[in-house]
Amino acid sequence: MFKRDVKSIKDLIMQNLRVNGLETPLLQKRLVEAWPEVAGEMIARYTLNVYITNQTLVVRLSSSALRQELALRRMYYVAQLNHLVGAQVIVDIHFA
Repeated sequence: MFKRDVKSIKDLIMQNLRVNGLETPLLQKRLVEAWPEVAGEMIARYTLNVYITNQTLVVRLSSSALRQELALRRMYYVAQLNHLVGAQVIVDIHFA
C-alpha cells in the first residue's frame, strides 16, 4: 500500500488563496467584519468606520470618551480579533 497525503478542503482552499495572493485580503475582510462581534453591540453603535492600513485596524468612533476607554484595552481587542480570524492580521488598533 502507499501513503496518501490527505488534506482538508479548508487547507486546500487556503493554499490556493495564498498562491494567488488573496489570503491576506480575505483575512482582513473577515477581521473588519468581526469588529462588532468582538467589541459588542453598544460599541458597534458608536462605530462610524472600520478599516485596516499597514497592519493597523483604524476604528472611527463618534464618542471621544469611548475612544479614550477603548484605547486602554487596545491590546485585548488586537488579541481577540486575531484569535477570531485565526491568523495575525493586525498588530495594533488606532481609535480615531
